[in-house]
Amino acid sequence: MAFKIVRNDITKMKVDAIVNTANEEPIYSSGTDTAIYKAAGEEALLAERKKIGLMNEGEVAITSGFNLPSKYIIHAVSPCYIDGASGEEDKLRQCYRRSLNLAWQNNCKSIAFPLIATGSFGYPKEEGMSIAVEEIKDFLLKHDMLIYLVVFDAKSTELGLKIYPDLEAYIDHNYVRDKQEEEYGEYSEDEIIEYCVKSSSLLETSVFMKCPEETEDTCFDDDYWEENESALNERMTHIADTFQQYLLYLIETKGLTNTEVYKRAIMTKQLFSKIKVNPDYHPDKGTAMRLCVGAKLNIDETKDLLARAGYALSPCDKRDIIFSFFIEREIYDMIEIDIALEERGLPCFIS
Repeated sequence: MAFKIVRNDITKMKVDAIVNTANEEPIYSSGTDTAIYKAAGEEALLAERKKIGLMNEGEVAITSGFNLPSKYIIHAVSPCYIDGASGEEDKLRQCYRRSLNLAWQNNCKSIAFPLIATGSFGYPKEEGMSIAVEEIKDFLLKHDMLIYLVVFDAKSTELGLKIYPDLEAYIDHNYVRDKQEEEYGEYSEDEIIEYCVKSSSLLETSVFMKCPEETEDTCFDDDYWEENESALNERMTHIADTFQQYLLYLIETKGLTNTEVYKRAIMTKQLFSKIKVNPDYHPDKGTAMRLCVGAKLNIDETKDLLARAGYALSPCDKRDIIFSFFIEREIYDMIEIDIALEERGLPCFIS
């Protein structure tokens, strides 16, 4: 069916089953665990959980949803993050895999997960997200189910409230099609595309023609060129770089590790390794854009890297505009970007 990332309260999700980040003992703790017990009916759910008894990390069990909109609660015992080398990944994968299989066995057509173990259990957010995406997509290759990944915590909610009013204004200001129709009436698709191409060309030209301080006197200022000559010369040496070569150059320049980049991009190590060893690798546009986030590029670096793969950010594409909003504000969070796209009915990068 589908996989969607949403910002919501998991106790309000109208699905067949929700997943709880459970403890090994038949008790509940802070965060999602407490919220689910309170919403379902604390005494009834706790009594049912006690019947299950002790569970190990990575194990799952199912109970009634009681007062929740969902029919079932699947209790997945989350691994506590230690150092990433103590079997946490395998246990976290088991939480997703076993929960999905248990839901399927109980004829569930829809299920909602929290981002398991990334709260009080300490699992790094990007790593936890990558594991969730891989396990969910593997399951959907063989099964038909609607799967939600629900992001709802203090950090994500605060960020969402902070950026979304600005995002709407940014879209209104930058989306060419709406402005064209508002001012000149409806255009044909071909006319709009032609306009967008011209707009992009003029925009790029204006960027290169603009003076540092936007005054004629400083355009050829000796001090300015002396201060920036080293950076300019360094950039010129990479003018003929392929997408892969320039990406690796930017990663090195920023002092990032490859691991940091592919995890922030919510990308598998295998895919990044494939890119790393092939100087002529040509990514699809979505992959290229995710790598811009992973490498924490600014908007100029983003446009430059995308151009080396034959892509550009279009003022006629709301997906590109939303992506640009996050890049310009240095919000390098693929989950937030996908939520913004999902809420507007646009194609997502991850889900």
